[in-house]
Amino acid sequence: MAAHAPGGAPAAAETGGAGPVRLTGAGIASEPAEFYQRLRREYGPVVPVLLDGDVPAWFVVGYRELNHITGNPQLFARDCRRWNAWDLVPEDWPLMPYVGWTPSVMFTEGAEHRRRAGAIGDALDAVDRTELAQICERTADGLIDGFAGHGEADLVAQYSHQIPLLVLARLFGLPSADVPVLVRDVAESLDVNEKAAAAHERIQERMRRLVAERAERPGPDVPSRLLGHPAGLTQDEVTIDLLVVMAAAQQPTGNWIGNALRLMLVDDEFSVGLQGGRDSVDQALNQVLWEDTPTQNFIGRWAVHACRLGGRDIRAGDLLVMGLAAANTDPQVRSAGYGGAGNRAHMSFGHGEHGCPFPAPELAEVIAKTAVEVLLDRLPDISLAVPAGELEWRPSLWMRGLHGLPVTFSPVAY
Repeated sequence: MAAHAPGGAPAAAETGGAGPVRLTGAGIASEPAEFYQRLRREYGPVVPVLLDGDVPAWFVVGYRELNHITGNPQLFARDCRRWNAWDLVPEDWPLMPYVGWTPSVMFTEGAEHRRRAGAIGDALDAVDRTELAQICERTADGLIDGFAGHGEADLVAQYSHQIPLLVLARLFGLPSADVPVLVRDVAESLDVNEKAAAAHERIQERMRRLVAERAERPGPDVPSRLLGHPAGLTQDEVTIDLLVVMAAAQQPTGNWIGNALRLMLVDDEFSVGLQGGRDSVDQALNQVLWEDTPTQNFIGRWAVHACRLGGRDIRAGDLLVMGLAAANTDPQVRSAGYGGAGNRAHMSFGHGEHGCPFPAPELAEVIAKTAVEVLLDRLPDISLAVPAGELEWRPSLWMRGLHGLPVTFSPVAY
């Protein structure tokens, strides 16, 4: 077993004389592909890192290593309570939302995870795909109607980040009057300020009320299907798992749409593929998952036993950060044919038992595809309102998305 520095950080000797990499800072978000390439070149597929507050972890950037982790939950599990570095983590740690244990499907394992995730998968699979596409189309049209006459818009704030939540509200059976407040609260909950906690509490309370209402008056919606599922979920379980579904759908799907629209506007070849019929929209969206996947990195997995991974000695209880975007660009797999527009072997939705449950990726693709198609149909001469180099990525190591996507187009009068 290799030596470890105090607190569980890998010793310098183990990293070939180089100490752990601090996995913080906005600079990483500006050029992530180059950063991941440098880490892989200098450290190999498993990188010793320090998270915020110098909390130690392993950053898995190799495709094969990540596939091994996600495919073996008996070796690399999801229950964060086995972490061996909790004594180093303050209560106000910035990454606590990613690692703080909750009784949700996110941290369940084994038979309990299969019970909860299976119910979610069945409830989502009951969504009619044709009906979903129609809901998405009406939602997209409604949003475009709001700015089509102006000749300009921000496709992130006014479009891509609005659509997933508006569609999800319909699938959850929320009354139309509740949706604007929910959209505002979700937006505030994602900010790092004093409003976030209060907004999150309001969202939780609204989900609790919704579940209680559906327990008394079931309807043709996801909460009712979860409550009536043979798995026998309690109202508390349904409430917290609906919050997980909402979080997993909102920002990643919004960024998927936004990143595809950005690529369409800055990359001529990509744009021709979307607008000229050479590639279908779904193939183009799949390319975005390889090149600019919305969920860049994910915490995580915890080692159940001491083991060897990617040339590193991993201790029981060590935290492994999953480098989804880095794995997608691993030259060992890309050179073997991965990364084509029609290849879906990317890690963007995770993999294995704890990946996004079927059919969540399929439903997200229906939403994203419809959003792009409707926009291209309604505003065919859309173009960037600023030079491509002025577009700013959000300074996040975890999510890949733009602050804004300002565009201009010929105003459409109704």
